[in-house]
Amino acid sequence: MSLHVDITAPPAPSAAPMTLAPVEQVRKLVTAIPGPASQARHAHRTSVLSAGLGTVLPVFIERGGGGILVDVDGNHLIDLASGIAVTTVGASAPAVVHRVQEQVAKLTHTCFLVTEYDGYVEVCDTLNRLAPGDQPKKSALFSTGSEAVENAVKIARAATGRPAVVTFGHAYHGRTLLTMTMTAKNAPYKDGFGPFAPEVYRAPLAYPYRWDSGPERCAAEALAALEDLVVKQIGARHCAAIVIEPIQGEGGVIVPPPGYLQGVAELARAHEIVLIADEVQTGIARTGAIFASELEGLVPDLMTTAKGLAGGLPLGAVTGRADLMDAVSPGGLGGTFAGNPVACAAALGVFETIESEGLVARARHIEAIIRAALDPVAAVNPIIGEVRGRGAMVALELVVPGTKTPAPDLATAVAAYCHRAGVLVLQAGTYGNVLRLLPPLVMSDELLTEALGVLVEALG
Repeated sequence: MSLHVDITAPPAPSAAPMTLAPVEQVRKLVTAIPGPASQARHAHRTSVLSAGLGTVLPVFIERGGGGILVDVDGNHLIDLASGIAVTTVGASAPAVVHRVQEQVAKLTHTCFLVTEYDGYVEVCDTLNRLAPGDQPKKSALFSTGSEAVENAVKIARAATGRPAVVTFGHAYHGRTLLTMTMTAKNAPYKDGFGPFAPEVYRAPLAYPYRWDSGPERCAAEALAALEDLVVKQIGARHCAAIVIEPIQGEGGVIVPPPGYLQGVAELARAHEIVLIADEVQTGIARTGAIFASELEGLVPDLMTTAKGLAGGLPLGAVTGRADLMDAVSPGGLGGTFAGNPVACAAALGVFETIESEGLVARARHIEAIIRAALDPVAAVNPIIGEVRGRGAMVALELVVPGTKTPAPDLATAVAAYCHRAGVLVLQAGTYGNVLRLLPPLVMSDELLTEALGVLVEALG
């Protein structure tokens, strides 16, 4: 069937903005998961999409709101993934929807490199105000987290005239050539995609649970290894940037030991190396602070954000010291869709929701609920090696009982149980043995408690 549109016909009358009834905040299983409608769509998907596109749970989602996703079979799933920490303020948050509908009716696009618009500047103003530190700051907007990280490295190289970039074990920074190189895990992110970008080096991350000599020696020994890499192996005068996630996400929600991030910052400062905090997953209220760097008193030179920044629309940012941000020649930063006006409107709706609903404190409350449910289970269930995280970013590392040997098959089985019961969780970690919980901050206590009950059942 062909589709014909008569471009000479007069325009149709403008329709009023679409409004839908709020999504009922209950878990509801109408069919098995996945249901027949999702199964049929998934079968068609395999014939038209690249096999390189994976999926956690093969269900097709029709609607979302609050902490619930509704699939095409009518099942209501409790969302403990938030689209990988994206829908922090909930799927289709009212303030985001309102601002997007208003903006899309006025202007969908004009490249900011061609003509300017207020939304871009307002988002940057907000990021500059909220970012850690009282130094003068500036921002630039992009479309994805990978773009933000890559541009932060470009800025650091332009400002220092140095080539080398230091990253860490278990890191995840993106899927572009440079950020894929910076990412630690091979499969599926790097396997078969080489050769990789040059001048990227990797230091061991301070990972307390898996540090060979024990968590009490983790920070000091990891910092010594970092200093050796930077000073002796690379040569500090060749090092443009050290890039670190304040809490690793895809790596397994790894929380570094106290003092470690400050030690990294001191090393960077001593050698005039740009410290870049990758806050793509941790930023925008996810960890119980606007930025996770704040939790350790870290003031990075540059900071990247994306994911939760625009409530589901593609938007990333680099924010940092004004002198560094101004080191790039005019025209050296940007992109056709970077800082799209509709995405900027969504970001302003996210900031409005975080402030009006007190979501920073809410993230800390969510952490308390999760830990109250899972810590007692971890104390008696030997497959749980550790429960860790900050705010609404918490994970369980699963192991072979009596050892620290990663148990990815157990993690897969627990996740599958949760999915069948209508609770969406994510696997993560270098070894695939971590269950990652990233609920929307607007999820009710009751819904979260119900989801955790299913998880506890699965662990049993």
